[in-house]
Amino acid sequence: MKKTIRDLVAKFGKLPVAIDQVGDDADLYAAGLTSFASVQLMLGIEEAFDIEFPDNLLNRKSFASISAIARTVDLIRDSREDA
Repeated sequence: MKKTIRDLVAKFGKLPVAIDQVGDDADLYAAGLTSFASVQLMLGIEEAFDIEFPDNLLNRKSFASISAIARTVDLIRDSREDA
């Protein structure tokens, strides 16, 4: 999953550094992720993983790092399975 997320960050994040220079727990906003790019990234993640971000997870914390995005995707998937 993290490889897919990395590919999506590379495609939509418009970071000024190469994605392979960004660690899984590195702050994506400190690496250059903008609010606009995070929205594009969110849409890419929704499409790639066939999920929809609920309003309560549309926040900076959910997109703070590769690891945070993976945890958020897992959380959404788990809540969908519980429904």
